[in-house]
Amino acid sequence: MTVVLGITGGIAAYKAVGVAREFVVAGHDVHIVATEGALRFVGRPTLEAISRNPVHTDLYEGVAEVRHVALGQRADLIVIAPATAHTIASLAAGLAGDLLGTTVLASAAPLVIAPAMHTEMWEHAATVANIATLRARGVTIVGPDSGRLTGTDVGAGRMTEPAAIAAAALAVVGPRDLAGRRILISAGGTREPLDPVRFLGNRSSGRQGVALAAAALARGADVTLVAAHLDVAPPSGATLVEVGTAAELEAAMREGAAHADTVIMSAAVADFRPTVVAEGKIKKDAVGETLRLELERTPDVLAGLAAARRPGQRIVGFAAETEADEQQLLRIAAEKAARKGVDLLVVNRVGWNEGFGAPTNAVIMLDGGGSVVARAEGEKATVAHRILDLLV
Repeated sequence: MTVVLGITGGIAAYKAVGVAREFVVAGHDVHIVATEGALRFVGRPTLEAISRNPVHTDLYEGVAEVRHVALGQRADLIVIAPATAHTIASLAAGLAGDLLGTTVLASAAPLVIAPAMHTEMWEHAATVANIATLRARGVTIVGPDSGRLTGTDVGAGRMTEPAAIAAAALAVVGPRDLAGRRILISAGGTREPLDPVRFLGNRSSGRQGVALAAAALARGADVTLVAAHLDVAPPSGATLVEVGTAAELEAAMREGAAHADTVIMSAAVADFRPTVVAEGKIKKDAVGETLRLELERTPDVLAGLAAARRPGQRIVGFAAETEADEQQLLRIAAEKAARKGVDLLVVNRVGWNEGFGAPTNAVIMLDGGGSVVARAEGEKATVAHRILDLLV
């Protein structure tokens, strides 16, 4: 999807970098139209590096290609963040005095704005009337939030956080095919304590699970995210349940599954835990040159959820494997799908430099009988939507 991101001249312009990043990570083609004021707060090189496209500013650039019209015509979605009081007034009046104004007027794409200004400006009668005018025309207004503004001021007018802006904007154009559905998702990696300082863990960042939660929210689902030590921020709008160990994750998933239509187990759960957890820090001098640990199996959370599923409830599992040969990988995955009793198993390769923590993923999806039903590759947000497509 082609997203035009308008950035205007307010101090919140620095947060627009995060908005651009959200759209890029979600796999969209982002074109930034920045006002001269915006570039006083955020440098062009930063915006071009994040968006991966040239930044457009001048109404008289690209005249031969009629750029002041072409950008709007190509757009599937236009987002303005931040939208200053001046910009809001210009939009309400239908002014086209700069490239951003002409782009908006030349487009039939949905328009989403994220206001940002001081409280007095936001509450001024002119701004209130302008916002009412834009709402009446079908413009989506995201925020503003209340909080710390510039200086010591606190109040309404703070620009909504980038992830929430992107999620709200994508919800305007995205399919709402999961509206009314309740989806439970686990993400991250559990940690099993050895003592108060150390733990056994894994390298999962939680990025794919968070991408699934964000994608499901954008498609209208009611999402609960059970998070174990995420390296990325959870999406705004999800009910967040934070856990640490495999036992805590199992308890949270069992509780959440009682109300969920679909359960997606993307978290990397520790297979083993110490049989004894030391009350104090294990001292090197006390154990000598070798430390021997006795480990026991942790509960098979996925198999337990599948065995206890309600009629009509769907269970999706993930499998991270180091097997390089695809035929062998598929054999392992098919056996696991049958053993776990899932409706869908998503398998991907991991290794020292593959899988964990990366912004991209490559997965193969198998049904409960072990047959390959789909493949997906690309940004983890793209993979997330492909998985949801298959569920729908």
